[in-house]
Amino acid sequence: MKIFSAEQFRRWDAYTIKYEPIDSIELMERAALACTNWLTTKGWEEKPFKIFCGKGNNGGDGLAIARQLIERGYYVEVYILEFGKQGSDDFQKNLERLHLISDELHFLQSKQNFPFLQPSDIIIDALFGTGLNKPLYGLSSELVDHLNTSNAKIVSIDVPSGLFTDQASLNNPIIKADYTLTFQSLKQAFLVQENAIFIGEVEILDIQLHREFLKTEPCEFELIEPDYIKEIYQPRNRFSHKGNFGHALLIAGSWGKMGAAILAAKACLRSGVGLLTCYLPSCGYSIMQTSVPEAMTLTDDDALKLKSVPGNLEKYNAIGIGPGIGTDVETQKFLLQLLQNYKLPMVLDADALNCIGLNKDALTEIPPYSILTPHPKEFDRMFGEHQSDFNRIKTAVKYAKELRVTILIKGHHTFIATPLGASYFNSTGNAGMAKGGSGDVLTGILTSLLAQGYDPVHAAIFGVYLHGFAGDLAIKTLSMEALLPSDLFLFLSEAFKEIKK
Repeated sequence: MKIFSAEQFRRWDAYTIKYEPIDSIELMERAALACTNWLTTKGWEEKPFKIFCGKGNNGGDGLAIARQLIERGYYVEVYILEFGKQGSDDFQKNLERLHLISDELHFLQSKQNFPFLQPSDIIIDALFGTGLNKPLYGLSSELVDHLNTSNAKIVSIDVPSGLFTDQASLNNPIIKADYTLTFQSLKQAFLVQENAIFIGEVEILDIQLHREFLKTEPCEFELIEPDYIKEIYQPRNRFSHKGNFGHALLIAGSWGKMGAAILAAKACLRSGVGLLTCYLPSCGYSIMQTSVPEAMTLTDDDALKLKSVPGNLEKYNAIGIGPGIGTDVETQKFLLQLLQNYKLPMVLDADALNCIGLNKDALTEIPPYSILTPHPKEFDRMFGEHQSDFNRIKTAVKYAKELRVTILIKGHHTFIATPLGASYFNSTGNAGMAKGGSGDVLTGILTSLLAQGYDPVHAAIFGVYLHGFAGDLAIKTLSMEALLPSDLFLFLSEAFKEIKK
């Protein structure tokens, strides 16, 4: 799914109007009808609807929804934010239509005109849409605060009013919606963590915008979908042997953190690697040999940490490093030496990234086409403090190109920036995976796919999707609260089977 900018959505509307062809007012009617049809499935027949409209096209959608609900027998009151200017053409046309069937139209010219709201009300927010380009202030801001403190259920049309679609909205007055009914496809603002409190449950409503525009319009961001994953997936030939699926080296663990190494190792094997060697401090030898008998084990001379690079790195098709290794000064030197001695793509996670954050010159030593998997704080340690998720995304896109690496910023919709500039948001995963150790499982999956010969960008996309998909399958049996990272690799089998279908 392409994630278009606000300007691209406007062009998509215009393209549809020109080439369907259809009048703009009829396209608005179509969008409103999609919202009305959704609203009438919620069992709210006995509840009063209070629809708040601006005077742009988002407000026009609200007026059309009001008329359609009234025609179906719902009780509706309409409140229009009034600044003394005429509305858009389609807003005015819908206002005329609504006047013919309703007297419950109210114009809000001051705070004293705001209606009393009850928790039983259904509020429809049609104040401001994707065209907003500055923070709300004055009466608009006061109305947003009035709606947010009502304790009533709020349904926003296309976007919650006050929310920018393509840039950060931090500290702006924004509607806190329970539901957002958005048109045709997701907006970038719905995919970043900082906006989670505003968007509620997002419903994508198909309003039949012209498909040719979707096919031909270039796009900076995409949402990973199952069909793309099926294209990436490499099924096994029945005459395959272990040598066909690569030899991975997993460098992980330190005193007290061997669990991270175990999780990564099991996930690596469950993701299909042919051979796995784990390089550990010597305190982890018995633990790994007992817990993961399928893995071969090499150990550092140091009992507690890693400080000496193993020999003969050339025999490994991929290296994954970071889970639980710590940031001891000797470990930092070990990592830098490893980066200088291994030239194939690697997976760098967790403490490997923290070590780089302490030695930023090491960024230029990372082998080309490697995969970096930071969460936001680890990302900031490497690339500097960021005030918003949008700024992190811009930085990730920049450095993915400059360093020729793939950068994942982990989150509910993990963001993937690639060396050639294409960027993706993941569509799988759930809040049950928000536990320490989930990232170690991801490292194992990515290392396995890289060793098996997946293109590094495809390994990142497929691995992130597979990781989240296993979590989604797991919570069908387990609850989000009870889900453990060690459950994830047990459900990788089901994930592979579903993808293979």
